[in-house]
Amino acid sequence: QLQLVESGGGLVQPGGSLKLSCVYSGSTSDYYAIGWFRQAPGKEREGVSCIGTSGAITNYEDSVKGRFTISRDNAKNTVFLQMNNLKAEDTAVYYCAARGARTLLEICHTTQQWFDYWGQGTQVSVSL
Repeated sequence: QLQLVESGGGLVQPGGSLKLSCVYSGSTSDYYAIGWFRQAPGKEREGVSCIGTSGAITNYEDSVKGRFTISRDNAKNTVFLQMNNLKAEDTAVYYCAARGARTLLEICHTTQQWFDYWGQGTQVSVSL
């Protein structure tokens, strides 16, 4: 069973930055595509960004394009989400998710159903 652990959340002022990390372990597949999702209070969980197994392919939701950057360090089984120019509407619990593959997977989707494993989440709060 793959385990994912998010970290890096916290409280930041509008315009500030945070860098989230997602470490995955207990590998059951050779490769993993990773996605970031978020859920604000009273709202459905939504996709934010995703990255293919090699890091060559990334996708972003329109609301975060130009502000968030996803990257990965496969040697450390870690995926990052650099979040800049944060806004109040970015406040949410952020989750990472993984989809296993036996070969390089140079696609990814920011839809929940595409992923097999989920972390517990880390809180991001943007406020004065």
